[in-house]
Amino acid sequence: MDKVLGNVSGLRPAQLKSLGNLYRRRVEPGRVGSPELARTLAELAHEIRREVSVLIDRRGRILSVSVADAKAAELPSIRAGENRLAGYHLLHAHPKGGPLSKGDLSALFLNRLDAVSAIDAKNEGQPGPVYTAHLTPPGTIGEEEDWRILPPVPIFQIDDFDLGAQVSALEEEIARAAVGRESKKDHERALLVQVDQGEFDAEERLDELVELARTAGAEVVYKELIFRRNLKAGTLVGAGKLEELTSKAYHLDADLLIFGQELGAAQAREIEAATGLKVIDRTQLILDIFALHAQGMESRLQVELAQLRYMKPRLLGAGAKLSRIGGGGGSAGAGAIGTRGPGETKLELDRRRINDRLSFLEKQLEGGSLRREERRKSRERNDIPVVSIVGYTNAGKSTLLNSFTHATDAPRRVLAANKLFATLRPTSRQGFIEGIGPVIFTDTVGFIRDLPKDLTRAFRATLEEIGDADVLLHVVDAASSGADTRLSSVNRILEDLGFLEMPTVVALNKADTAEPDLLARAIDRMEGFPVSALKNVGIPELKEALADAIDQVQRQELAQREEAKEVAAQYR
Repeated sequence: MDKVLGNVSGLRPAQLKSLGNLYRRRVEPGRVGSPELARTLAELAHEIRREVSVLIDRRGRILSVSVADAKAAELPSIRAGENRLAGYHLLHAHPKGGPLSKGDLSALFLNRLDAVSAIDAKNEGQPGPVYTAHLTPPGTIGEEEDWRILPPVPIFQIDDFDLGAQVSALEEEIARAAVGRESKKDHERALLVQVDQGEFDAEERLDELVELARTAGAEVVYKELIFRRNLKAGTLVGAGKLEELTSKAYHLDADLLIFGQELGAAQAREIEAATGLKVIDRTQLILDIFALHAQGMESRLQVELAQLRYMKPRLLGAGAKLSRIGGGGGSAGAGAIGTRGPGETKLELDRRRINDRLSFLEKQLEGGSLRREERRKSRERNDIPVVSIVGYTNAGKSTLLNSFTHATDAPRRVLAANKLFATLRPTSRQGFIEGIGPVIFTDTVGFIRDLPKDLTRAFRATLEEIGDADVLLHVVDAASSGADTRLSSVNRILEDLGFLEMPTVVALNKADTAEPDLLARAIDRMEGFPVSALKNVGIPELKEALADAIDQVQRQELAQREEAKEVAAQYR
């Protein structure tokens, strides 16, 4: 490659020729450089008043010559393996003198270079000391940085340092450490980032993101709340912050970066290119949790529909990255986070085939809606009151349903787990309320703030079943400090569905673990009934409140029927 890279504007032909002649130089394999090469670089940098960089491979060949600093130097588009370095090192001259800069060290770390060296060339082009740094293995004891800076040496000792031996030892150590960590690693290790743009509940959103990641099966090794009034167009948080996150991932052996904000396809690709990590956003994380927990056929179809709708606009430019997706089919043990769901063959469909698949899924779900409609009509014929249990995810809805129906064993017992979105399909069980008689209790999918629109559309038919209830039982986690916010999030979804005005009873669950002051304020503001579904405390009082609400609804319906009869009699 007989050309000079970088900004060469203002250089004379003779200077360009001198720079081009550097390609003919050779360095002894396994050495940082030679005194002759270092002297030439210092003279050229002094003459043109700019930094000059050469990239040298392990065989001593110069791959590129750049009129630029280490960070802007042209590097081959070769991706180093996880346990290997890049296979080349950078030697450059500082015309203004000085040791290795922050940009030099960032280039060393981000590109996994074998080494980076800087020649002090401020003394009228006479080469001064040479500064060299190389990476350290992750988790090295006694090292505060990602690199080790060697003591400066005079130019005539530049070829004394055995870089080849150092690189071999370093790669062996990195590989050994990786094997040891892999044997201990049961889950993907994730870094979590929530961007705070001034929201009052930013910290709570970060805590919720942690719970979502853990529910998906990730091990959260680092989380950070980053304040930014204005988001960066390409990377949200800026190149400097991405460098910090890359360093954290290197030391903590993390391979997954999760953002609390929804990322566009271009943003995700740019962040992946800058960090070398797998990048997903909150929406993709929630979709993955739904795919992980979907059990029934209808739930799986709804999840697949939502995932394909999410993926469709992101097909452009995705290319080979689609091959990441593995056919987990909802199995808890299949695939990594962000990869479960429809399966590789489906996610590699072109746009036309995806549209065909979407049409097929929508027709299948229409059939499920018809079956639910028949069940609803059957309940109406039996004149049995229906109570729909709604609430934020992990508020204890399923546990409360089991308590109402005295279900202790399968098959009547509903799955109740301390995790987000443990229930994805509506489950109905018959219970009994004194003074009312038999009552159908229906457990619904848990709500969450900013529920992804693709999921809202996919589960709309399921959520619309709430409208067939006589009374809503809104379950609130009273032990949570953000109970008010979660109540408002659920109410917004109910309002979008047109169910906010339905008769509602509020149950303040987990009252036994709530702080007394928080519980007292919640009772006052929400007019709720404190209960503990797990310990079966407060259930009789809650049933009395439900009985009053159902009785009032039945009286209104009776009055409406009598009024309709009177109107009909008048016309007759």
